[in-house]
Amino acid sequence: MQLLLREISDYSEVSVYETTQLYGEKGKFRCLQFSDHAVQGAMDLKDPKRIVLEYPRAIIHLMEANHSEFHRVFVIGHGIGTIAGHYPDKSFTVAEVDRLVVELSRQYFRYSYDNVLIGDGRQLLSTQESHAWDYVILDAFNPKGTPVHLLSLEFFSMVMEKLTSRGLFILNLMGKASQDKLINAVHTTLQETATYVKAFVLPGNKKTDLHNILLVGGNRAIDYKLSGMAGFKELDVGQGHTIRN
Repeated sequence: MQLLLREISDYSEVSVYETTQLYGEKGKFRCLQFSDHAVQGAMDLKDPKRIVLEYPRAIIHLMEANHSEFHRVFVIGHGIGTIAGHYPDKSFTVAEVDRLVVELSRQYFRYSYDNVLIGDGRQLLSTQESHAWDYVILDAFNPKGTPVHLLSLEFFSMVMEKLTSRGLFILNLMGKASQDKLINAVHTTLQETATYVKAFVLPGNKKTDLHNILLVGGNRAIDYKLSGMAGFKELDVGQGHTIRN
């Protein structure tokens, strides 16, 4: 591994490094990482347009399978801008609390779009138009995980009010594949605000009990093809408590 940069912002320690192996795949990769050692974004230096990580590939499939002619997307959590950068002809608004993350995405990962707002994602979304967004994507992490104020009933209710009638709310989380109290609680809270909810898990390395988990909620049936989900499989989630402010 070759470390290119390590800086401490007001929110986290942020590193950029290059490696010849990522999750068992050999090549030449540049990665953005926070202090919890979780990779927040990865670029294939030999094929920069390729989407390396499974979860953005699965999110893109869900977006195209449910509303291929979508136009407006609000993203909370910038990373290296993988999904927004994949759609130069769509209208994306991205909320990122850490200005350093945005600067590094431009300097090291070729992000060139002027569509990122600096600030808290919940507050910024609250100022946006109602019933105007085809997708809201939550992909925000700090060293403790997804900020809890982005997981509450009140926030989810606001998200649903911002979506069009066909719109979907897509959340990228980290958790256990079973008996995870937080995942159960987030799923239960989402069910209280959305008519249809599905959960997907990316089977992980046996050495760890943490997995990428995608939750999807909306007021329309949720479509997908397993072949397009980049290894994610549908997950049965247990009942949990409702998360409130």
